Amino acid sequence: MSVSVTPHAIGESLDRLEGPLKVRGAATYAFEWPVDDRAYMYPLQAEIAAGRITGVDSANAVAVDGVLAVLTHENAPQLADAGDAEIAALHSPEVAFRGQLVGALIAETAEIARDAAGLVRFEYEQRAHAVEMKADSDDLAKPDEAAQFGAGGGELQNGEPADTELGDLDGALAAAAIELDQTYTTPMHNHNPLEPHAGIAVWDEEEGLTLHCSSQGVHMVRMQLAGAFGLDPSRIRVISPHVGGGFGSKVYPCSYLTLATMAAKAVPGRPVKFALTRQQMFSLVGYRPPTSQRIRLGADESGRLTAISHEIVQQTARVKGYAEQIGACTRTMYAAPNRRTTHRLDPLDVAVPTIMRGPGEASGVFALESAIDEMALACGMDPVEFRLRNEPEAHPESGLPFSSRHQVECLREGAMRFGWQQRDPAPRLRREGDWMVGEGIAATVYPSPRLPGSAASIRLGADGRYAVRIGAADIGTGTWTTLTQIAADALEVGVEVIDLEIGDTALPPASSAGFSSGINCWGTSICAAAEQLRAKLYPEHGGAVPVDGLEVTAEMPDNPDMANYEMYSFGAQFAEVHVHADTRELRVPRLVGVFDVGRVINPKTARSQLLGGMTQGISMALFEDSVVDPRFGHVVNHDFAGYHVAANADVQTIEAH
Repeated sequence: MSVSVTPHAIGESLDRLEGPLKVRGAATYAFEWPVDDRAYMYPLQAEIAAGRITGVDSANAVAVDGVLAVLTHENAPQLADAGDAEIAALHSPEVAFRGQLVGALIAETAEIARDAAGLVRFEYEQRAHAVEMKADSDDLAKPDEAAQFGAGGGELQNGEPADTELGDLDGALAAAAIELDQTYTTPMHNHNPLEPHAGIAVWDEEEGLTLHCSSQGVHMVRMQLAGAFGLDPSRIRVISPHVGGGFGSKVYPCSYLTLATMAAKAVPGRPVKFALTRQQMFSLVGYRPPTSQRIRLGADESGRLTAISHEIVQQTARVKGYAEQIGACTRTMYAAPNRRTTHRLDPLDVAVPTIMRGPGEASGVFALESAIDEMALACGMDPVEFRLRNEPEAHPESGLPFSSRHQVECLREGAMRFGWQQRDPAPRLRREGDWMVGEGIAATVYPSPRLPGSAASIRLGADGRYAVRIGAADIGTGTWTTLTQIAADALEVGVEVIDLEIGDTALPPASSAGFSSGINCWGTSICAAAEQLRAKLYPEHGGAVPVDGLEVTAEMPDNPDMANYEMYSFGAQFAEVHVHADTRELRVPRLVGVFDVGRVINPKTARSQLLGGMTQGISMALFEDSVVDPRFGHVVNHDFAGYHVAANADVQTIEAH
């Protein structure tokens, strides 16, 4: 056996291995798999925000030439489990939010399906609805009161408690030499990955369901659909090797996949293709919930925090609860002996929120860091120095040591690279023509979680090639490349002899691509499999590969240190911001970010992710805002003409270190 040894596969800035496929248009996305005798599905959506369907007239649609079937709650297959509102579709006449799926058209062409969909008429019995979040609502409830929100609802992500309290917060605030009490709000933000939610479903009475879909976790999709339809998971195969962006919207299966499965069962043997329109995605694929966050800070004369309180109200759906750990950043970032965080949900007649681009942290760090800036000003201190002065030695609430914490280094390095000391600290004094110029700083934090359920297999063939197989996902982050590098490094071979397979339930199970946990979980599983293979190859076979090859499968091992340490990444971001004196137009000509990210697998792909995250920060702060019409319950700016995501013209100089 002849292999090339590449001892530094981890840490090399390799070009993306799947890059040539993507630029040639040869990477197969969900809607693009070649299938014969295909049919097309177009979803039907509710036109009221709350109530029930009292009548359906589909006669005109059925009469259209080329229409194969019309599905509604009156004729849809009965679900074995309709308890999860994100999965259930067409199981009852009840309408929980505007835009809810209430039917589907299946036709010979996409054009016929969409045209005929407009001929189906629904009659409704409406009830009064509420779609505007109110921080003082009488219906506020703790997230762990799951019974109020339906099956699976309400708990915070990552096992975070809804509320925490240490010390005497009220007493400390009353005694503080300097006190801040401010409320910060964030609006609803909608998911808009470049690739819309799409797929192809094929139902075979003997084989079961084959589903090509855009997914951040194929095994989760299979598990959820198997439960909904009462199928053995082995009768469902989900395939998703390339994903055109996810950002959290493709982690949890949504009701449109249930609808696609029903459509496939209505025309057995024929592939049914579907792709949500941009407008449909504003009601069917989840969103970041709006929040209201009251932060109270107390400090002594030296600028040391004595009290921190973060009280959060966030929107959720009445049909199913969803809660983000918005206050987790406040539990981690700064030292103070007296502290409190609370989370409350306002259940409304809206679609279910979901994970979106740093769920919890994105909203929570904005409010916390805004308050920290204002407190530094109140204390008469430099914002960087104020943060350094309140750096904790251990986790402020658990008391556990950090596995690593380089927040101080990030702040100091960022200040040096940005030229922070040369800024004019007084507001609105520096001008460049008609533009007021200022500089800002924010620290940031993100957990380093491990999600259970990953395993990897490696097969070494007699030709010296290694087939590395795991049901992971590449949502555009570079997983195809980085997992290949990890495998090559663990096996002490060159990346050119690694054949990686991902994105298929025919492969060993893998956790979903969420919470920035993928490389941690999948890479650890691959390393475990590589260790087993090497042990099997050398002690058992003396380094000689049998004619029929060698294969091992290993599950992700436990990390006992996770119980003994707090594990996070940290960072500091510096921004130069221009505000037009007359129009108040905002521009961000320069961002500098310094990040404590742990071990970097591929500097090129890692830097790309950091640049993307900073761009999303510009987008969240300046542009993205979903406007809901309270009369009807829908997002009115539900396309790229009204909902702007930061583009090249909005982004100037970004440095990520």
